[in-house]
Amino acid sequence: MNNYCKSLTNYARRSTRVVTIGHQTIGGLQPIAVQTMTNTPTLDTEACVAQIEAAARAGGKIVRLTTRDEREAANLAPIAERVREHHPEVALVADVHFVPAVAAVAATTADKVRINPGNYNDRGGKFEELIELCRSSGVALRIGVNHGSLSKRIFDLWGDTPEGMAASAMEFLERCRQLDFHNVVVSLKSSNVRVMVYAYRLLVREMNKAAMDYPIHLGVTEAGNHLEGRIKSAVGIGALLADGIGDTIRVSLTEAPENEIPAAEVLAAHFQAAPEATLPEVEESLFTPYAYTPRPGGRTPLLWSEVESPEEWDVVEAVGAHPVQEWRSHLAQRSGDRPVVLRRRYTTADKNRFAIEAAADFGVMFIDSLADALHIENPHFSQAEIDEIALLILQAARVRISRTEYIACPSCGRTLYDIESTLAAIKERTSHLVGLKIGVMGCIVNGPGEMADADYGYVGGLPDHISLYRGSTLVERNVPQAEALDRLIALIKADGRWVEP
Repeated sequence: MNNYCKSLTNYARRSTRVVTIGHQTIGGLQPIAVQTMTNTPTLDTEACVAQIEAAARAGGKIVRLTTRDEREAANLAPIAERVREHHPEVALVADVHFVPAVAAVAATTADKVRINPGNYNDRGGKFEELIELCRSSGVALRIGVNHGSLSKRIFDLWGDTPEGMAASAMEFLERCRQLDFHNVVVSLKSSNVRVMVYAYRLLVREMNKAAMDYPIHLGVTEAGNHLEGRIKSAVGIGALLADGIGDTIRVSLTEAPENEIPAAEVLAAHFQAAPEATLPEVEESLFTPYAYTPRPGGRTPLLWSEVESPEEWDVVEAVGAHPVQEWRSHLAQRSGDRPVVLRRRYTTADKNRFAIEAAADFGVMFIDSLADALHIENPHFSQAEIDEIALLILQAARVRISRTEYIACPSCGRTLYDIESTLAAIKERTSHLVGLKIGVMGCIVNGPGEMADADYGYVGGLPDHISLYRGSTLVERNVPQAEALDRLIALIKADGRWVEP
């Protein structure tokens, strides 16, 4: 059996240790925790407190804040004092990039510190110092690896790959174990859903080999906004939750932070509420869990409304609480080479919930190349609305590209312009360009590295100034924002990739 999960057909949460984050506990038998991140400057105490309180009212009990430098890390103290007075249940997480000294300051106040391992590989002793600070303060640590920001040494060994991401995380988890520090959470994030899924599966495989049981935080970075962002997140996160992987999640949206909480709660409830399931075991050869293998014949997946001869298809319907396991079990037992359509019926009248649940169910089956079409039913929505959701699921799984993809960060205290309104303006001008990937990033931290998969990038460089990229290559630096969208379109036109709407 593939050993990234307990079983391909027996749904059960992966067994993990309990980690304490302030007054919150994750892992073990705890419900899947949901979290978000502020997008206000961390030096603005009032704004941060207001956003954290809004997240708490929405149900978010774990909130992360940008900590770019020691001043921001120090300002966590007055923020924490205010929040803990009225919302003691909320755990505060410091998000640290680049500078180990910032993490050291944050560890005196935050309930958890998130670090990028790539910033520590060549800093002799700094990681060990942080561990001792976390141990003495009762602070948890998140080892947070991001696709596109691996250390040079890991990159030289593995490239910018899921294998490299898993190797980076394992190296630091092993260092934590050697230091006998276990209040640790781990994450591997990417804006490419396939990369994200493969990386987590590889990580779990290696953790299982090493007898490690640290809790796992799931998320798809730069997922975008509205229905597209929710579906993209649900495809990636749902692919892992379906196999019991994941103890805490964030649905990263280019929207107000409190909007992320209901979307994450739908995902968590979709898996948390279902009982454990036992179905016949599936042979490992059913699919390849760590890389994409196209369907026989190279067929592009279809919507059921596009199928011309439905009597020639095998319809595999899931009716139970665990559709992924049910579909896998049916497919393992079928014979013949007729094309496969997966079918499932939903009854919720809430469009966001419907889209999230369908994406969490169907997405992984196309990431794993197990079907040729999808048949989604819901009596509350028109066929056009259902087809829109189905196409977004296939696009998130990267098996059928039908529109522009926006790799847009959710915004944080590092963001150097109004990214929410800017994304809307970019979508209005470019959404007709089928097949392009455009990165819309708030700052250099989430810029060139984490949008490496994009064809073009629109990245905050200075306040209200934008740097434009072709792939990972800087084309224009610090363009005034008032001119930046026109210059982006001019760049696309110069490359011969523009079509008139």
